[in-house]
Amino acid sequence: MKKSIVISTAFLLLLVCSCSKSKTDQEPVPNVQTERQDSSMTKQVADKKGKVTSDMAYKGVNNYCHSTYDWSIAKENPSIMYVAMGEETESEYQVIFRSYTGAFVYFYVGKADGTTRMVEYVPSLDVENETGTIDIFDYID
Repeated sequence: MKKSIVISTAFLLLLVCSCSKSKTDQEPVPNVQTERQDSSMTKQVADKKGKVTSDMAYKGVNNYCHSTYDWSIAKENPSIMYVAMGEETESEYQVIFRSYTGAFVYFYVGKADGTTRMVEYVPSLDVENETGTIDIFDYID
């Protein structure tokens, strides 16, 4: 009995870890000319973006989660997976994604620039890992 629980838990952990692989984990091939253009374009775009609101943070994380994770299992039981607002500090919003596996991904959305860091927590194993960063503006329509 204990052996099957350990095997099941290990399988779920591997599943969650493989599903949470971020697009930002890949290293781009450097190109000096492109980097200069990207740098100036990024500054211009950031100036136009403005501050992030709580609605923008929720919408961006919700869109990211729906494009990244498989929600088909939640069709039969919608409460098994969800996105919800968490705590707010002076500098960031916390948005929480709950997976059908019971794992949580905490998104910390910077109010000033939309930089979002992700922290995955698996309560059954008491394991927490930084899983990458995204720009929330990439996921806001």
